[in-house]
Amino acid sequence: MRKALIVWGGWQGHEPEQCAHIVADLLREDDFAVEVTGDLGIFGSPTLAKADLLVPIITGETLDKTHASALVEAVRGGLGLAGHHGALATSFKESAPFRYVSGVTWVAHPGNIIDFRVAVTRQDDPVMEGIPDFDYRSEQYYLHYDPAVEILATTTFTGAYDPAARNVVMPVVFKRHFGAGRIFYSALGHVAAEFDHPYMPLILRRGLGWAARQ
Repeated sequence: MRKALIVWGGWQGHEPEQCAHIVADLLREDDFAVEVTGDLGIFGSPTLAKADLLVPIITGETLDKTHASALVEAVRGGLGLAGHHGALATSFKESAPFRYVSGVTWVAHPGNIIDFRVAVTRQDDPVMEGIPDFDYRSEQYYLHYDPAVEILATTTFTGAYDPAARNVVMPVVFKRHFGAGRIFYSALGHVAAEFDHPYMPLILRRGLGWAARQ
């Protein structure tokens, strides 16, 4: 049985604890043994490297340099790393090693909570199979991302809330390889209620399974 470690913390506006338990239930349905913790000290624990999947549901916070380097090497060695919305994109923003391994940084969400369209660009990928383009209401994330990512879905900014973003096509869902490790990210899921959307949790669930140690 594969083991998943979910670590929650940081800004409470993203409802990290609630989301952590929802994600844990999704993983258990897929036969993962799941540990959920709010103790960020676990990044310095041997438990981390023994897991098959790490899901940080953390906005902000700081990561010790030694722990960050250990995490990078754990992923390089096969630990899966995955998350949604603020996870990865807003976790440990001052940590260059974490930015390097996660491949994504949130920088803006013009208009805050708005309606936008998600375009599925890789319906041939198992993560997105059978999922059509769909409408979504949340923060439309403007991201800085690693050019090595494989983009699975995008959104296009209209410029209605910031003309500087007009017609910019931005990843919403991507995956990437990092050594023997796999990284998955979905920008959807600002708060726990968004797990009621028909496609948001399905995409995340599939992505978590893909990212976990093979």
